[in-house]
Amino acid sequence: MTSEKELAGAAKENSLGVEKIGRLCLKMGIPCVLAQVVNLLYNIVDRIYIGNMPANGSAALAGLGLCAPVLTLIAAFSSFVSGGGAPLAAKALGEGNTLRARKILNNGFVLLLVFSVTLGLTAYLARKPILLCIGADENTTYAYAEQYLSVYLTGTLFVQLSVGLNTFLTAQGKSGIAMAGVMIGAGLNIALDPLFIFVFDGGIKGAALATVLSQSASCAFVIAALCGKKITMRLSVRHMKPNAAVIAGIFGLGLAPFVMAATESVIGFVLNGRLKHYGDLVGEGNGDLHVSVLAILQSVMMLITVPVQGFTQGVTPIISYNFGAKKKERLKRTYFITLGVSWAYCCLSAVLMMSVPRLFGRLFTPDAQLLALVEKYLPVFVSGMLIFGIQRACQTTFVAVTEAKISLFIAILRKILLLVPFAFLFPLGMGVSGVYWAECVADCTAATLCSVIFFFRFRMILRKLDENTQEKAAE
Repeated sequence: MTSEKELAGAAKENSLGVEKIGRLCLKMGIPCVLAQVVNLLYNIVDRIYIGNMPANGSAALAGLGLCAPVLTLIAAFSSFVSGGGAPLAAKALGEGNTLRARKILNNGFVLLLVFSVTLGLTAYLARKPILLCIGADENTTYAYAEQYLSVYLTGTLFVQLSVGLNTFLTAQGKSGIAMAGVMIGAGLNIALDPLFIFVFDGGIKGAALATVLSQSASCAFVIAALCGKKITMRLSVRHMKPNAAVIAGIFGLGLAPFVMAATESVIGFVLNGRLKHYGDLVGEGNGDLHVSVLAILQSVMMLITVPVQGFTQGVTPIISYNFGAKKKERLKRTYFITLGVSWAYCCLSAVLMMSVPRLFGRLFTPDAQLLALVEKYLPVFVSGMLIFGIQRACQTTFVAVTEAKISLFIAILRKILLLVPFAFLFPLGMGVSGVYWAECVADCTAATLCSVIFFFRFRMILRKLDENTQEKAAE
């Protein structure tokens, strides 16, 4: 039986269905943007400190770059829960079904525990063949990659739980608390990195240890928040019993966000391998140098993609809630705001980076040879971001209205169907430059196709929503 406090909490969450959309998007989106930007510092700060190590910064940065695909793949599994479970839970709240929302959260928690143990152990035992397969050199970069990965994997549980559960706070309108959870961990990481790397002379191992400790603090905060009595959708043992229908729903909708995240790992494997091969082959620097360049370029690109991801994460519960409540005009209004903000930010950021590429490269390395390559290839690498914001808005809306199949196709399209083949084909005629151009062309093509698909499909979704509303009114 629902208590008065729970009813009061549910009433407050109904602001997702009644508050002015513009104000609501800011209230939900800005904390998530701040949280994601601060969370980005987990990656950026490590790379900045490691790349600027005086004796071996370039080689250590390449080693860290080689770890990125492995860590991305592991973190991607949390997207099943964060990207699939949270929108379903928000939709359930919009329908007034608090019990189902709680079951989704708690079944998601169990899934994250299983992922943590399985993935962490598997990656640790197979770390050497994995790193060598990616392109690590046993004489140079392997030692750095292995040191970082071995320590980082001990924190797999903290990564899975903090990332996977944080979105459930946002899904029930608690974006401020969600932001605090991320900021606690990232702020601690910023403080601990120089201490462990330089003061304690831990080097790349120190960077990994600082990250693990920071993620554990973030994880503890999120779990404590979701156990609070004032939270409507909270963790409770009685709702953790595995429910086949709930888990199937999480996997069904979460498959697209998982693929989106996992394909980033696949791309890391492919691009590192192609750059290593062609960098050694054509004599423009060497393979390890280009792996370091890619680590910098991907870090800089995250300054574009991560804030947009944060904003869309914040507005997803608004779309899901109003879709569940069948409020068509609010759904449309939220989409158009998401589209405008996402496109404008991506476009302006890309123009800035294309204008002063050396300035961004200097954040990560003082090496003149590395900086010259960054200056040459960064404008090419990020140029696809000029229209990427359109794809992000469309794809977010598809996930929020539970269009799992279309979301999955778009997720596969950009990276697997386009970028992987391009990364193999373009260098045949362009050499190592073709690897960087592959990213640009794939991003532009995917955004264009996604926009066309969305134009037709979204109209059908709105029409169906009208029909359902009319049927309900007739009853």
